[in-house]
Amino acid sequence: MNRNPAHDTREHLLATGEQLCLQRGFTGMGLSELLRTADVPKGSFYHYFRSKEAFGVVMLERYYEAYNQRLQQHFCQGSGNYREKLLGWYQESLTYFSQHSRLISCLTVKLSAEVCDLSEDMRGALDKGAAQIIAQLANALEKGQAEKSLMVNGSAMDLAQTIYALWLGASLQAKISRSAMPLESAFIYVDRLIAEPVS
Repeated sequence: MNRNPAHDTREHLLATGEQLCLQRGFTGMGLSELLRTADVPKGSFYHYFRSKEAFGVVMLERYYEAYNQRLQQHFCQGSGNYREKLLGWYQESLTYFSQHSRLISCLTVKLSAEVCDLSEDMRGALDKGAAQIIAQLANALEKGQAEKSLMVNGSAMDLAQTIYALWLGASLQAKISRSAMPLESAFIYVDRLIAEPVS
């Protein structure tokens, strides 16, 4: 039984908008196309979102919430030490790209350059989402250092920032070149950055 149709409509709009943005970008996604694809009347959109920009902010917040939940689950569950879990996270991304030749589910890669100069609110949502991911990576690095599965030169937060920026840049280059080589190179470097302690 559908107990909350209003929430379902809002969620349906956000999920549909995310898929359209991944295909066309934010500016390429017209509201008419979104409403037609979602089969939702125009009045319903403005009941939930005051503007397309406000919709974009909520869409990004929703995306990062789900991303951070997956990342947290990855670190909390499964076997292996934190070094293995960190490498495993990036290996999954590399494997997916190699199999599909695209980063289809990454709004960060798709929208970062596009919206940062167009919308301060969306830029802020991207920045906040990235900060949350970096904080989780830093926490994993600290735990890996504590269990002596990896070494951190300097602060864990600085290293997490470096790894995040490295992977984001490699992801953008992989998208441009349609080649896994940038991600493969980045993975090798991440492996070196979190080297196992020397006995």
